Amino acid sequence: MAGLLYECAIRIYALLIRLAAFFVPKARLWVEGRRDWRVRLAEAMAPALAERRKVAWFHAASLGEFEQGRPVMEAFRKEFPGHFILLTFYSPSGYEIRRNYPGADHICYLPADTASNARDFVKIARPGIAFFIKYEFWYNYLNSLKKEEAAVVLFSAIFRENQVFFQWWGEFYRSLLFLFDAILVQNARSAALLGKIDGLKGVLVAGDTRFDRVAQLVESGRALEEIRAFAGDSPCLVVGSAWAQDMDVVIPALNRLEGRVRAIIAPHEINREEIAAWQAKLRGRSILYSDYKAGGFIMEEPAPGYIFIDNIGMLSALYRYGSMAFIGGAFGKGLHNTLEAATWGMPVFFGNRSYARFSEAVDLLELGVAQAIGTPEELGEAIENFLSRPAAMTKVSLQCRQYVASHTGATEKVMQVARELLTQSRNSSSAR
Repeated sequence: MAGLLYECAIRIYALLIRLAAFFVPKARLWVEGRRDWRVRLAEAMAPALAERRKVAWFHAASLGEFEQGRPVMEAFRKEFPGHFILLTFYSPSGYEIRRNYPGADHICYLPADTASNARDFVKIARPGIAFFIKYEFWYNYLNSLKKEEAAVVLFSAIFRENQVFFQWWGEFYRSLLFLFDAILVQNARSAALLGKIDGLKGVLVAGDTRFDRVAQLVESGRALEEIRAFAGDSPCLVVGSAWAQDMDVVIPALNRLEGRVRAIIAPHEINREEIAAWQAKLRGRSILYSDYKAGGFIMEEPAPGYIFIDNIGMLSALYRYGSMAFIGGAFGKGLHNTLEAATWGMPVFFGNRSYARFSEAVDLLELGVAQAIGTPEELGEAIENFLSRPAAMTKVSLQCRQYVASHTGATEKVMQVARELLTQSRNSSSAR
């Protein structure tokens, strides 16, 4: 009965998305990206299957999960170069930005999790191993993978007491956990919660692969000479993934500090009218990145103190040019990635509301290298404090770098599990 209700819910959700596609651009992308998916997937997989290449499937909900899983994909590619790597996304915000990622052989949307979609997808792709990143519990896909005897791994997972798995009425969702061959969690708290589920095996504390990803950014992050030229030697605040609620705090703080600090502002979503409104509220001059780039990175005097990044995909490379960072999202649905800033060694600020479920944010607060901000006055004072105390800035920089370095290594733990599962699969095939 629970499976039938789930099937109905998925079909109703897909129908609502199709209706919304007439009015909502993201919904339109969601629908159009899945059109004729069986034909397109079969065409993409045909050469690999003809060559008898084994298939590894990685699924990421969106861009953040992709970046989280990227170190594992790249490590897998390096160690198993003969495998065909299939990468799927659920959200347009992931697929549209990473559709040309060179580390995968084929990239597509994940069809809605109906029984027929899941059955056909798995039969066409024929993955020998599937990796799900962080929060992916698709009933029909997991069952189809299990029927086809594919190994299934969930990694960088995190669990909390208020989740459905741990409620008295959550039996259906608890049953999904038994369909994974391995569940690699970020911390001991998650492992302890899963340990209360009778009979569940394959749980391992492996850490968070995001730490490996941000460490890679420092080692091989791309240089942005135009941003380096903009920031110069001045103190610079990088505002990452900014929403309107964040800018209500950031703009008055910047106006208070006019002339003392530059700012690189990367909105979470690109809305030209909203950016123009923010520019109008700033006392100092500002410029769009696209205009700055079109002008050959030449700025008229007086030089703008603020630059708005009017594209998606640059944020992780921007932090290297900052002295401090304000991370958006915590005044709304949830804080965005603080590790991309912390790995470059800088004080981190964010809103004082929706951050508690992000363990790294809590860790950074406890270390004293992050501050939860409630008002423009608090942000202005926090920035002024670091501007007047360079020794404190140096100390925070060292602490941030040490924190990130001490949490790397999750990717290798995921790979160790993958090796074991692939070895078991080979042995099982030989026995048959």
